[in-house]
Amino acid sequence: MTKTTASSIYSKDLHAGVESLFSSIGEGVITTDEFGKITRVNPAAESILGYSERDLVGEWLPKKIVALSLNGDKMKFIDLPITRIFLTGKAVSEKMYYVRKNGDRIPVAINASPIMQAGKPIGAVEVFRDITFEQEVDLMKSEFISLASHQLRTPLSAIKTYAHMMAEGYMGELNDDQKQSLKTIIGASNRMNELISTLLNVTRIESGSIAIMPKTVHIDSVVREVLPELLLMAEVKHIIVDLKTRESPQNKIKTDPLIVKEVITNLVSNAIKYTQNGGEVKIIVKPRKRDILIEVHDSGWGIPSHAQDQIFSKFFRGQNIIKRETTGIGLGLYLVKGLIDILGGKIWFTSKERIGTSFFFTLPKGKRFQSLPHFKKIEESEKYNSN
Repeated sequence: MTKTTASSIYSKDLHAGVESLFSSIGEGVITTDEFGKITRVNPAAESILGYSERDLVGEWLPKKIVALSLNGDKMKFIDLPITRIFLTGKAVSEKMYYVRKNGDRIPVAINASPIMQAGKPIGAVEVFRDITFEQEVDLMKSEFISLASHQLRTPLSAIKTYAHMMAEGYMGELNDDQKQSLKTIIGASNRMNELISTLLNVTRIESGSIAIMPKTVHIDSVVREVLPELLLMAEVKHIIVDLKTRESPQNKIKTDPLIVKEVITNLVSNAIKYTQNGGEVKIIVKPRKRDILIEVHDSGWGIPSHAQDQIFSKFFRGQNIIKRETTGIGLGLYLVKGLIDILGGKIWFTSKERIGTSFFFTLPKGKRFQSLPHFKKIEESEKYNSN
């Protein structure tokens, strides 16, 4: 006769509760052992992937469920979330495609975490959700912003043209107050034009419609081409802009010079904007074996440590900056990150509040360019080391 105890009843109830909870989770959940073999799959994961639990349990996750990057390429084993969490022991968030059993690819947002015991991973849990609808909404928003921005350019062009004509005396002599008012109008229209250009570039990145036109160029020459306009900005605040580079065959690279100019312009103008009067901005071009490293350093207000993981997020601006500089909507660095991703480079930064900030980015040598997918999304708050 089997003896039933209170503890055994409690254990059964607890197990049943855990099973019910696991099965009821609305997002897909997959667990693995320390070797990456699938041990559990919930119904939501079966629905998203089109596989049954019987199809998956016991299979090696990296082989059974094909993962594609956002540009449609099959992901390397070393880049998979499950590989990264076992190597680092840290959680990973990623947006990518999973290939369903019927061959269709489905966009997913994944959060993968190691199951740790005594400081070592003994398994993993991967939670993911279908983000098809989110991508469609993002696309509609991007298309609306793009359309609105294009429509705004026509009346803005008329405002700028007539304002400049009046300022130059084509419509009669102006008194000092009128000249100052026109100066304000022209400055505001220039800022609006910059905002429209930024919005258009962001929507092009997110829709994958930016055309890459690589040419063989000397990076130091590309940087020098955008400096005159930036120096005018710096002169107003008595900021010294110093370019440290030297003409060398190693500075020669095949890349899109227009995109590089956009990146340099954004980073240097930001550095000037967020540096106090009389400060200094340095641009350093350093060729390396596999890439070219470019640093933009400023002696400005810096980025608070608590905000540094959000710096590449859309519409983010640090509280210490908002108090001092009211213009700007927080799209510049988001745009820069997206453009550098397109060129196959990396970007990171170091910063200390009230001391200054250094942004670093690389341009790879021997890069093969390809267009981005329709739903390209920029990874937010991703930082790289400089090794």
